[in-house]
Amino acid sequence: QDFKDLRALCLSQGLLFEDATFPAHISSIGPTLLPEEKLWQIQWKRPTELQRNPHLIMDGVSRFDIMQGEIGDCWMLAALGSLTLRKQFLENVLPKDQGFQDDYAGIFHFRFWQYGEWVDVVIDDRLPLLNGRYLSVHPRTSNEFWPSLLEKAYAKLRGSYQNLNGGYLSDALVDLTGGVQVQFSLKDPPPDLEEILKAADRSRCLMGCSTSGEARRNIELRNGIVQGHAYTVTGAVKIPYKNGWKHIIRIWNPWGHGEWKGPWSDDSPQWDHVEPKYREALLRNKDDGEFWMSYKNFREQFSWLYICNNTP
Repeated sequence: QDFKDLRALCLSQGLLFEDATFPAHISSIGPTLLPEEKLWQIQWKRPTELQRNPHLIMDGVSRFDIMQGEIGDCWMLAALGSLTLRKQFLENVLPKDQGFQDDYAGIFHFRFWQYGEWVDVVIDDRLPLLNGRYLSVHPRTSNEFWPSLLEKAYAKLRGSYQNLNGGYLSDALVDLTGGVQVQFSLKDPPPDLEEILKAADRSRCLMGCSTSGEARRNIELRNGIVQGHAYTVTGAVKIPYKNGWKHIIRIWNPWGHGEWKGPWSDDSPQWDHVEPKYREALLRNKDDGEFWMSYKNFREQFSWLYICNNTP
């Protein structure tokens, strides 16, 4: 499907695009994502029907724009969260020639790397809602829609929303970058893991991590970590602490809330021993899903680390 041709056709006819290849129908959701009675209750609505003044992007693109919906696609959203930190990759996936303001015709497109080339995926902007709630990723700012539309394009690429329900963070990292990814088991990590992480952060790599457990169940432990879940690694630093140095790592939960409650978490006493200039630069004390932790706790709580870059 050619985005420019289809949009021009819709504009000339005064119509909003309806994508026959990924229709507003149960077939695009998938037969077993929800119980049958719920599948029939799904309504499809355009952002223009949901909000008075919708935007594709507001104030730039950020991981904090993303809040996972009912679909178990944390593996893809964790990769997407990482992508938002690396603007040079993001522009490949999220073309700038579209929006709700100029030449709006209910049609959008996104690009993903598949089998050695960039594939342009065209969608209409009808989003699935169940009882008035987004089935898909929902916007943290009510009228910003890039995460839900990008997720819809990825669902189309993979055949249905149901096919996003469980997957591998490593696959999504490659699909969003065309890059090369490497995985480290944290049960048997390399001895220089701290240096690898700092070097990857300096080299602008995309990073993610995952916990062991059943993805279908998403059990939240008392310490705030979710089992069978994927997260984004958003930073790795060494800071002066007490009389020495401390390596800490920053992690973000695609739920957009739900944080680690142990040492180095937002309210933990460890931050009282950090110089104010470091504390102010590093600590965002909000329930936004992002938190710091020590390397020791990181290795204990997570099972895999993923690093992806555009070259080996």
